[in-house]
Amino acid sequence: MKQELRKILSPLAVLMLVSLSACSTMKTPATADVAVSKAAVDNAVGAGGAEFAPLEMSAAREKMRLANAAMAAKDYPLAIELANQAQVDAKLAQSKANSAKAQAAANALQEDIRIMREEMNRANALRK
Repeated sequence: MKQELRKILSPLAVLMLVSLSACSTMKTPATADVAVSKAAVDNAVGAGGAEFAPLEMSAAREKMRLANAAMAAKDYPLAIELANQAQVDAKLAQSKANSAKAQAAANALQEDIRIMREEMNRANALRK
């Protein structure tokens, strides 16, 4: 009887250990993904994402909120998916913000060049 019980309990114990280790390893990547995505959202905000890409920032923030809710509910696969989506939205917002800033700088430079040309033309006209 003891041997039969050991035969049943031994595989059951292994199965429980595998299940527990799967749960603990699943939490770590979800936590890491959520943290990385939060950093991406923070970086996008710092780059001006809210000003230059408000829709993308709103989507990123909402997905982060949902990812945190999934973490609280221990739905780690959903938390990872939402965190990854939030990260993509945040990176897009940051890229749009950087692009808009670069375009504004290029426009300002073009305006400076235009003004300098006008001044050069005026100076040349006065010399004649």
